[in-house]
Amino acid sequence: MTLDRDARAAQHPAVWRVVARRMALDARPWLRGWFEDIALPDGRVIENFVSLEMPDVAVVVALTSHGDVVVERGYKHGPRRACVSLPAGYVESGEEPLDAARRELREETGYVSDDWAPLGRFTADGNRGGGVSHLYLAQASHRLADPDDHDLETVTVDVMPFSDLLSAVRSGDVAVLSNAAAIGLAAVTLRSAQEGTT
Repeated sequence: MTLDRDARAAQHPAVWRVVARRMALDARPWLRGWFEDIALPDGRVIENFVSLEMPDVAVVVALTSHGDVVVERGYKHGPRRACVSLPAGYVESGEEPLDAARRELREETGYVSDDWAPLGRFTADGNRGGGVSHLYLAQASHRLADPDDHDLETVTVDVMPFSDLLSAVRSGDVAVLSNAAAIGLAAVTLRSAQEGTT
């Protein structure tokens, strides 16, 4: 089958080119915002296109040996409400994302694991940027210590059956997109592994 020119272009779209960039907001280390003038492939220039820079984040779906998931319950200011969330945190400068995931799991929950698998890495906003979420599955997680105190967050660490966590995603109790994505990808990964062993 031969693709026409428009179909081929859609498969390999041309890259937008930044021709000018002006900082609009500098709130490092958490956020920087830019106004960019963008040259599109057809020659048009879009002025003041907003671009965001935020630190990368590591998100962990941590399963115990019984198949329960380690979760946190507490207030999140982004959605402005209490919700169920996964252990997660910023990747520090010079830190590998997997090392950040291991650190966040231990600091936030007291759990550790020796069985880690990547679930993918995804940009928060397809047009604006906003940092990359590195998603991980940690199996055979076990509690090693008490969680470290959080300086801004008051959270309760709990475990729940994976099926209940999927229900929490569907009901909106999981309010952070990167958490919902990690849970969904973990479900697919676990189902594929189970089907491969039967």
